[in-house]
Amino acid sequence: MSDKSFDFESRIIDIPDYPEPGVVFKDITPLFDDPEGLAAVVDAMAGHFAGRGITKVVGAEARGFLVGAPVAYRLGCGFVPARKPGKLPRAVYSQTYDLEYGTDELQIHRDALTSDDRVLIVDDLVATGGTAVAAARLAEQAGAQVEGFSFILELEFLGPRDIIARDYPQEVFSLVKVS
Repeated sequence: MSDKSFDFESRIIDIPDYPEPGVVFKDITPLFDDPEGLAAVVDAMAGHFAGRGITKVVGAEARGFLVGAPVAYRLGCGFVPARKPGKLPRAVYSQTYDLEYGTDELQIHRDALTSDDRVLIVDDLVATGGTAVAAARLAEQAGAQVEGFSFILELEFLGPRDIIARDYPQEVFSLVKVS
């Protein structure tokens, strides 16, 4: 597993006024293009939930795929992509969720999870918690049990843990918290 003292924040670049004025975008791509950074992310996220019986990782489109698939590999379990509507070719479960200005939707294949699955929800970032809750609801629609949530970045000032905790008392783990 990775060294617990790895400096994740040093490999995250702040981009001011992107995508609009007043927003500071947190660019995590330097974590992924650095082999040591990528390994540290995957090892820390998977290591935190190792030994908890996780059978599937669910990652939301699109950056959740980048981190979710290698975390699933490290945990020795399967990966389930939660995709935008119209991207999956077979029967799906759908879940809408609120955004700051409107709504969005995620879908998973109906046969991707079963009642025997114990699921970890993984994404690069948790802001308001809406995407994470939608992914968890999809897992529940399939009969699976949600075991926890894991993120690279958590925007604490938006209160995502409170949103998630309204429906899910499971652990929320983040590598970097932004106040």
